[in-house]
Amino acid sequence: QVQLVQSGGGLVQAGGSLRISCVASGHSVDIYTLVWFRQAPGKEREFVAAISGTARIYFTDSLKGRFNISRDTAKAFLHMTSLGPEDTAVYYCASRAAHLGPAPDCHYWGRGTKVTVSS
Repeated sequence: QVQLVQSGGGLVQAGGSLRISCVASGHSVDIYTLVWFRQAPGKEREFVAAISGTARIYFTDSLKGRFNISRDTAKAFLHMTSLGPEDTAVYYCASRAAHLGPAPDCHYWGRGTKVTVSS
């Protein structure tokens, strides 16, 4: 069993930056891939980025250059810059044992953290 506890998020003005965190606990979490998804109001959940236990990274193309993902063992961080209203969403941390891809086939999910960007 893996638990994912998210923190960070909140309200930020357009153009600002924010970092959200995810702490994984449980067996062998240091080798799990940690994944960020987001779901904007009225939209489908979408993949943001993933980082493996060996720090390999996979990013969705549309967010490269503005968002970055990092990891410290069982902690994952999503660094968001140049935020715009279109980034308003609930951001979810998730984990899986294997691949870096964008599919939402993760075994474990955090509760989500809300990010609101005001214009």
